Amino acid sequence: MTRSFDRLVEQQIRKAIAEGKLRGLEGEGKPLPDRTGEAYADMATAVAARIMAEAGVLPEEFKLKTLLEAARQSYREAEGEDARRVAMALIADLEQRYNIAVEARRRFMQS
Repeated sequence: MTRSFDRLVEQQIRKAIAEGKLRGLEGEGKPLPDRTGEAYADMATAVAARIMAEAGVLPEEFKLKTLLEAARQSYREAEGEDARRVAMALIADLEQRYNIAVEARRRFMQS
């Protein structure tokens, strides 16, 4: 059943391209957005996160994840032991806050 569905989808895409229905879409000719972080989330969470991001509204855990990535980059670029120590303390704090936010979302989704 999956193969026939895949063929149907491909057929519909080719038909839409031939009819010009896929021209002038938002983002045409631009690279796809980086959504590598969504690879580790379930489909519903990934879709919800994308919709919220496009609306300019992100849950706390997504904001913390962005800050955490920046802090890790700062640690990699830090020069000197003191700078690394400060960056590592920030990473530890952000990781703890991120894990709390993730756990809160999981508990909310289970109830």
